[in-house]
Formats: sequence, structure tokens, C-alpha cells
Amino acid sequence: MKRLLIGGVLGAAAARAAYTALTRRPPGLNGLTGQEVWGRVNHRSEPVTLLEGPAFVAGAAAATLTAPGLPARLRAAALVAGTASGLLGAYDDLAGDGSSRGFKGHLMALTRGEMTTGAVKVLGIGATGLAAAALAGSPARTVPGKALDTLLNGAIIAAGANLMNLFDLRPGRAIKVGLLTGLPLAAGAGAAVVAAPLGAAVALLPEDLGERAMLGDCGANALGALLGLSATRLPLPGRLAVLGGLVALNAASEYVSFTKVIRESPPLNWVDMLGRRPVETKPEPVQVR
Repeated sequence: MKRLLIGGVLGAAAARAAYTALTRRPPGLNGLTGQEVWGRVNHRSEPVTLLEGPAFVAGAAAATLTAPGLPARLRAAALVAGTASGLLGAYDDLAGDGSSRGFKGHLMALTRGEMTTGAVKVLGIGATGLAAAALAGSPARTVPGKALDTLLNGAIIAAGANLMNLFDLRPGRAIKVGLLTGLPLAAGAGAAVVAAPLGAAVALLPEDLGERAMLGDCGANALGALLGLSATRLPLPGRLAVLGGLVALNAASEYVSFTKVIRESPPLNWVDMLGRRPVETKPEPVQVR
């Protein structure tokens, strides 16, 4: 518990420091100002910054490097999973045009010979998951067993990264999902991995709920990948159940709007709206007879 708390505090402090530094002087790119590079509009058409994502990645990485009690292989795996997923997400944030969405959209683009930024991210996160899983190691005693463990764990990391990004459509939603899934993991064998990202996420939640910033692909992919890595510390039945759930939700996202499902479910909607500004409803036009 002590190491978990230290990791969380380190993650929170590092993320806040990174966010303050980045927003004070937003980095420009290719002759564009920082505001032009990182500025976006949210679902209300109000301005927000994407710098929450890089701040989360930097904070989680710094805390992972310095947190006590993390085995060297697992520390390296966490750095790879979080940083590489974050960089791939940032690439899609900054270079993507949104012309193709979801696995289906990217696969259709590939069949036409088009390599979208989303496809680069999907393939890159898949490779990142496998690399992180290989670095983390496996308790299996045979080579085939280790290989199967790496494939299973790599799929969990990659699927977790992609799924978390699908929740980053409303203020605070992705972080809330991260906390609800990460806290149970913090009580088990994955505590050492999940402490830093949860601390970083909590520290940035006020900016997200306040609709001043958003995780973007950069932060959401990194958060999901690190939660996925934490889940790979579960016993085999638990990992199979996690992967099944991740695959099912990723597949469902191609046909179902998570926002609609959440809005139409009172308990889910209550959690989703917790700490957020009320949803503005347009008054119905008055009919004149």
C-alpha cells in the first residue's frame, strides 16, 4: 500500500508539473504556434487544449522511472507501453484528418491502398503491446508457453489502449473509466504498474471536467495501454476474461454509440455527469397558430 501511494503521488505531482510547463509555453510545430498545434474545440464547440495528453504521458513516465518497488523488466515494459502508445496517439492527434474512423474504416482505407494515420497508430500500438509484453516477461516454463503469454498479454495492452480512446468523447469520461477499472487492479498484482498512471489521471481530472483540456488520443491510448499492462499481471483465467471483454467492447463500438448507451442508462449517465457542467438543451420552438 505504501508503494502504491508513493507511485500515485509521484504520478500526480509529475503530471501537474508537466501540464503547467506545457500550457505556459505550448510547443509549436512546423512554423505553427502552440495554440494552433494543440488547440481544438470540444463537443460544445468551445476551445480546449490537447496538452493534457502529453502531460499525462510525461507524468506517468517520470513516476514510473522513480517509483520504488517496481521490478526492472516491468518498469521498462511500462515505459514502452505508456510512452510509445502516447507518441502514436499524439501523431494521430496532430496529423490525422478524421477521414476514416474505427477498425473498419482504417481497414477499408488499407484495402484501397491508403495508409491513414489511424492505421499507423493501430499497427504501431499492436507492435507496442507485443514489445511491452515481451519486456514484462512470462512465468511460463516453456518457450511455447512464453510465446502464448506474450501474444495474450500484448493483445490485452493493445486492446486496452484502443478502447480507452473510444471513451474520450466527453469531459472526464476516459479518466473515470480508467479509475473504475484501475482501482481494482491496484488491489492486486498490477498495483506497481497502475499507481503512477492513476495518480497522473487524478491530477489532471479537474482540467478535463472543467472542459479546459482533453486527453486526446495521446493521453487516452497511454492510459489504456498502462491499465492493460497492469491487467497482464492477473492469473490466466482473469487475463482471458479481460481480453474477451476488451475485444467485445472494441467490436461493439463499430456498431453502437457508447455515448448514446451511457446517456440512456441512468446509473451510467449519473457517473458520466458527475463533476461535469450540465448538458445544455435547446428550447423547443414555440408553435404559433
